[in-house]
Amino acid sequence: MAPYSSEPTPIHMIVFGGNGDLALRKLLPALYYLEKEHRLADPSQILGASRHHFSQDEYVRLVHGSLQSYVPTSDFDQETWERFARRLNHVSVDGTDPSSFSSLKTVLDERAALPRIFYFSTPPSLFAPLADNLHRNGLVESTSRVVLEKPLGHDQATSRSINKSIARFFSEEQTYRIDHYLGKETVQNLLVLRFANALFEPLWNRSYVDHVQITVAETIGVEGRWGYYDHAGAMRDMVQNHLLQLLCLVAMEPPAGMDQDAVRNEKVKVLTALRPMDRELVQANTVRGQYRDGAVNGVLAPGYHEEEGANKKSRTETFVALRAMIDNWRWADVPFFLRTGKRLPKRLSEIVVQFRALPHLIFPDAEQVVKANRLVIRIQPDEGVKLMMMNKTPGPGPMAAKLTQVPLNLSFADTFRSRHQDAYERLLFDVTRGNPTLFMRRDEVDAAWQWVDAIIEGWRSDTNPPKGYAAGTWGPSASVALIERGDRHWHEDLDDGEIG
Repeated sequence: MAPYSSEPTPIHMIVFGGNGDLALRKLLPALYYLEKEHRLADPSQILGASRHHFSQDEYVRLVHGSLQSYVPTSDFDQETWERFARRLNHVSVDGTDPSSFSSLKTVLDERAALPRIFYFSTPPSLFAPLADNLHRNGLVESTSRVVLEKPLGHDQATSRSINKSIARFFSEEQTYRIDHYLGKETVQNLLVLRFANALFEPLWNRSYVDHVQITVAETIGVEGRWGYYDHAGAMRDMVQNHLLQLLCLVAMEPPAGMDQDAVRNEKVKVLTALRPMDRELVQANTVRGQYRDGAVNGVLAPGYHEEEGANKKSRTETFVALRAMIDNWRWADVPFFLRTGKRLPKRLSEIVVQFRALPHLIFPDAEQVVKANRLVIRIQPDEGVKLMMMNKTPGPGPMAAKLTQVPLNLSFADTFRSRHQDAYERLLFDVTRGNPTLFMRRDEVDAAWQWVDAIIEGWRSDTNPPKGYAAGTWGPSASVALIERGDRHWHEDLDDGEIG
């Protein structure tokens, strides 16, 4: 496998869906920041592709407006914008019509022979025809790359179909399946935390860890995307990709190095070691919920069935909590609790590693005050790492009465006083350099779908609807019961305070 470049590399970036929400809200602002930081090497070009007939000036104005909306005023400067604008153009392409690709071919053939990056910021139903039509028009070269947005299919079968279609024209080395969570600063720091510190790795196993919690919570509802969301649900939209990716990084074995496949090899091993869920295990170890009306941060919020365009008979889950087991030597009998949902009290993503209680207490009458250590890795917001540990409160008196749990706190905002790269910014830069480390491999996606499909199949046999929960709460009470069976508690029930 060819090594990737450590320096900015000139490219042609062709964004299909170049006038869509994702492109305008995330991709183009991320590319603007790469320009600002001189990570777009000359003569790189950015080409928006869509069915709309924009002139170059019209498309430049559209992109300028999106940057005004999504880039802070303090980060927007005229010099960077002028450099960036010179790279922009638009071409009208119908992804399902082979003849419409001739205009794209003309534009690319007129420019320098640079690696072509085709970013499919479109519904997955267009992935196969886009790849086929690019090939038919002779636009796929040995140096080309394709970036696929999630969701990559609706289940294992559709995912395999998409991957098979893409693989006809793009090799695995040319294919970048993106999950923006893997570009987040704190997620990447998880590898450093584990494998660059002798303190944690010897304790990172069943002998010292009681359980792990992974939570991705949103305060928003479906935000006008009811049609898409009702087809996906929280399991497909969040668990199959984001939460399982976080679980892999927490549970994986130390890779041999940070080369292109070493990390991904270890992630696949975790997914294949997940205990399969049959119908009985699904009933015992999963909770699905659906939000009702309530209030989030003091603002009234409608229930899922009251959202615009809703089908009031929908049984789609907006909340999932589950207990996963990894059947290998490192994690045998250690439960991993995964939880995600919409209309929850806080927007946060975090990983909590709960260590085991002390095997023996030497402090008199300390049973009620000595608490087990807990490591909290906050992904968003307030990115940071916090280790809860016991300490003696200064002052006279019996030692046991003076024990208290306090945090060792690393706040990224306080420690690293600089702007953090957006996840898309980091991942797009990796694509331009040809570095696939933080992108999902085909076998990885397949293993994740296989595990998730079994849970969804188990739910189909359950005649009960998802359990209701009021907007602004932490989900159905059954999710509390799920974790408390082992005398454990969700992290929000523990008073740690905030990072920072």
